[in-house]
Amino acid sequence: MRNIIQDQLTQEEKDQATQLVAQLEAIFSDKLSALTEKERRDYKAINEKNKLFVNKIWDYRQHSQVLSSPDVDWQEFERDYKARVFAENLLGRVESLAYRLESTKILHDYDNYQDALNDYSYSQYSKGAGKAGFTEKVAELKQFFARTKSPVKTDDTTV
Repeated sequence: MRNIIQDQLTQEEKDQATQLVAQLEAIFSDKLSALTEKERRDYKAINEKNKLFVNKIWDYRQHSQVLSSPDVDWQEFERDYKARVFAENLLGRVESLAYRLESTKILHDYDNYQDALNDYSYSQYSKGAGKAGFTEKVAELKQFFARTKSPVKTDDTTV
């Protein structure tokens, strides 16, 4: 059977990627928050309309500071704003990479499953041909193909 995907990463590239992810984890380990489910519900991410609102306030602050409230800590606002923009941009890149990694994994899973089905079919054939060892193998693999009994229909009811 033709595989639909092949591993195109060298072992060196895999090792390098693993090291880079470990470096990212080390950089962010004590700098990123991990909200609980309750905290996520309480704080919520702001929607696109509210992001536009925040961006408009930022724009006014940059171009017409005289119109800005004296009650806002604008240095903290700027730090939060720039940190959010950085996080959003990096997150988009990481999500794109994660999506492509997941898609690649799905294709590898598919290839493995198809090959496993082919091997199982071969094992069933070999069992039928009386080859040694295949009776046990097929018996062990049958658990992954549990058959459900179809309900018996009598008249208009299912038993």
